[in-house]
Amino acid sequence: MENQFFVDGKHLSAAALEKKHQLENDPASRKDPMEYLPDMEQIKSDIAEKVLSEVKAYDYEKYTAKDVRNAIDSDACSIEDFKALLSPAAAPFLEEMAAKARVETGKHFGNTVYVFTPLYIANYCENYCIYCGFNCYNDIRRMKLSAKQIEHEMKVIAESGMEEILILTGESHAKSDIKYIGDACKLARKYFRMVGLEIYPANVKDYRYLRECGADYVTVFQETYDIDKYADLHLLGHKRVWPYRFDAQERALMGGMRGVGFSALLGLADFRKDALATALHVYFLQRKYPHAEMSISCPRLRPIVNNDKINPQDVHEKELCQILCAYRIFLPFAGITVSSRESATFRNGIVKIAATKVSAGVSTGIGDHESKYTGKENGEGGDEQFEISDGRSLNKMYDDISKSGLQPVLNDYLYV
Repeated sequence: MENQFFVDGKHLSAAALEKKHQLENDPASRKDPMEYLPDMEQIKSDIAEKVLSEVKAYDYEKYTAKDVRNAIDSDACSIEDFKALLSPAAAPFLEEMAAKARVETGKHFGNTVYVFTPLYIANYCENYCIYCGFNCYNDIRRMKLSAKQIEHEMKVIAESGMEEILILTGESHAKSDIKYIGDACKLARKYFRMVGLEIYPANVKDYRYLRECGADYVTVFQETYDIDKYADLHLLGHKRVWPYRFDAQERALMGGMRGVGFSALLGLADFRKDALATALHVYFLQRKYPHAEMSISCPRLRPIVNNDKINPQDVHEKELCQILCAYRIFLPFAGITVSSRESATFRNGIVKIAATKVSAGVSTGIGDHESKYTGKENGEGGDEQFEISDGRSLNKMYDDISKSGLQPVLNDYLYV
């Protein structure tokens, strides 16, 4: 039934609209978010149990200024220290946290900031996530790039000087199958030194295949680690299955991926608990897979189509800065990406403190890089997933980073 939702929302059948109404208003009609679907691989892992146990026990109101002071003064940040740094009690210590985070960033990443760009190759989706611009019920222009179109987009991006690309799709197994994504990775290898993926969660054998096709790393947004809230937000599709999504990074590492990325979409639920869960997800996997590169993204909810259906919990820049500084102090070796959802001013500041990677020349639409990069129109593309705030080109981003005294890095890998 899910595959019939690929047309614009206004063209949905009466039965589809009735199904949508039922999902929104009758929780009993929804699938259990903890129940795997038949095609989903289950692995034996205790990471989720460890993360959820710590989050359940987290009462951030109990932490005091003394706890925060001890955390800042500690040589090694424990889980308890990290909890204190995320608490409201840490707000008056933000400048001290930033100073410590800056030292840790410089110690492990030097004076560098990595730059990449995303490429959306399809926006078809089989999920009904009520906060997402791509969800299967939204009335948007859908598009899937052909191999020729993908290569053209990649040429345009590569000619700008970019050396790292992140390939994204909507979550449709029918429209964006593993072979289609693998073919895109093979094309990307012709133009870029680093190839990342942000796609639907897959099984180990699929990740192994994508690695063979040229993918270096996989990023998966858990969105929120609050299972009850997750169930309220993800009403239909493979994405509804919380544990399968949670274990995606571990399956990717089992499939041979060099690196994995993690994120919660801050604002969907209690942002302090989601920040704690995200960092602990990295923390426990780092200890299980010490060879892997791990990174955290920290997006906040941005305006989308049908944004009135949710009630986002406000995460202001001050809170976001606190989270990022706490991440850096707790996870000194992890990369931290701040996306174009944030303003240029905020990103210019946070790369001097805690962030190590930013996107540039960003489009969240389908097939429109030529028009955005060169001004030349190339037909009608697919609609964007969300609105961005920082639209700087690679050249502008490179200049701004350099002028701030930092070194922009496009690639630091040698392939022999």
